[in-house]
Amino acid sequence: MAISMFNISVPIFIRHLNGLAHCMKKAHAVYTEKKYDEGTLVNYRLFPDMFNFARQIQQATDHARNCGAALAGVDAPAIEMNEKSLAELIARVETSLAFLKGLSAAQIDGSDTKQLTIKVMGKDTDFVGIDLLQNRALPNFYFHVTTAYDILRHNGIEIGKRDFMGATAQ
Repeated sequence: MAISMFNISVPIFIRHLNGLAHCMKKAHAVYTEKKYDEGTLVNYRLFPDMFNFARQIQQATDHARNCGAALAGVDAPAIEMNEKSLAELIARVETSLAFLKGLSAAQIDGSDTKQLTIKVMGKDTDFVGIDLLQNRALPNFYFHVTTAYDILRHNGIEIGKRDFMGATAQ
């Protein structure tokens, strides 16, 4: 049986981005209720040489959107990396979700052998579709989503595995 590139990409990105949005909405509620400064969370990083929370969200959404677009052969909507609040970061995730939900299996299936050239740190890098997905997009996506989750947990947001996995988000 042939692998469905759509099934191993877009639904995974959607599920975990829904989970991420759900977790951020919980954080937003806590920060609003307790009148905490959102900037402390948005700019929080686990270690000085790591990206802050906002950049974790930006990277996760970019990997999902850009991979989906590359596999589908369409342009991903560009989103500037300038969010300063949880509401703006949630909107970024929701914009990425809307784009991904607009992609179809017909656009993506069969892209496993597709030759792609992707900018990686400003440099053109060649990939085959399955390698882009399995060796670049998914590992980076999971890394940034997990790090964002860890930052939320570290800052006292009561979320768990079901939240991370998107099981509680609809």
